[in-house]
Amino acid sequence: MCTALTTQNSAGDVYFGRTMDFSYPLDPEFYIVPKGYQWKNLLNTHRIKNQYSFMGIGQNLSPVTLADGVNEMGFAAAVLYFPGYALYDPPAPSGSRQIAVASTELVKFLLSQCASTDQAASLLRAVRITGVKDPVTEIIAPLHWIMADSSGKCMVIETTSEGLKIMENPIGVFSNSPDFPWHMANLRNYMNMSPSQHTEQNWGAFPLKPFGQGAGTFGLPGDFTPPARFVRTAYLKSHTPIPDNREQAVNTCFHLLEGVSIPKGAVVTDRGTSDYTQYTACISLTGKEYFFKTYDNSHIVSVKLPENCGPDIRLLGKLSKPVRFQEWK
Repeated sequence: MCTALTTQNSAGDVYFGRTMDFSYPLDPEFYIVPKGYQWKNLLNTHRIKNQYSFMGIGQNLSPVTLADGVNEMGFAAAVLYFPGYALYDPPAPSGSRQIAVASTELVKFLLSQCASTDQAASLLRAVRITGVKDPVTEIIAPLHWIMADSSGKCMVIETTSEGLKIMENPIGVFSNSPDFPWHMANLRNYMNMSPSQHTEQNWGAFPLKPFGQGAGTFGLPGDFTPPARFVRTAYLKSHTPIPDNREQAVNTCFHLLEGVSIPKGAVVTDRGTSDYTQYTACISLTGKEYFFKTYDNSHIVSVKLPENCGPDIRLLGKLSKPVRFQEWK
């Protein structure tokens, strides 16, 4: 389970945020990958040369696998779980001109090749997204993807029994199953939601007064299912004041994602493990700057993509850091 969103400040700077909710223990790390770096795809059919430098959060699963990231052009992408719906292409036949990309490496591939969502959408027509076993879950993980760029355009990628679908995302919100068109249609069930307070009403001669503030949000789903998180995030994003600057935009992004963050123990799988928010990230697509915090440390860390990324992949370190409280005296 995960939730993702895009938002902007009053200057038009674009921010891309996500929660990483997962029931398997992750040990996420931060990587910077240079332009010109070459790597072999997991299916061992193509050698990929990076057209752009990029940075992101992931793990070295031989090779480095990214869950989210942004490149030097301000193009960002993230992967989310899509159980019950994801269906991938079979491996390409011999002699095929299509580029074979494993589902787990699609984020890295798009960041390395694309300057915009439109370019990514065009490139994906020449790609076969093939499922491979994920070493963390030891299954072919069911996935779908969200991408955005510094123009504010947002799109989603889903490959199902109906084939590859690349769809514009006008609401700038994403979660898990069902498929994206279902979530968009489901928003119509919540058209009565409002930040305004209900006024006193009379049922016959009997006056009815609201218990307190928030009556306009009565019925807004508060659970952690993907449909509820999608609706809740869409509502919160649509009614939150537009931030004025970088600091306000980052804080707003984290506040919105806190509305769907999952504490340990609130959601438990059939395996007896907690599905919880292991990290939360917000990315400035305009400034090519990452901000993140983890479940065990709420201190926000920032990383800016350097102009010169060097010749090889750089590991900046693990996201997990010891907690230090600032003491006032």
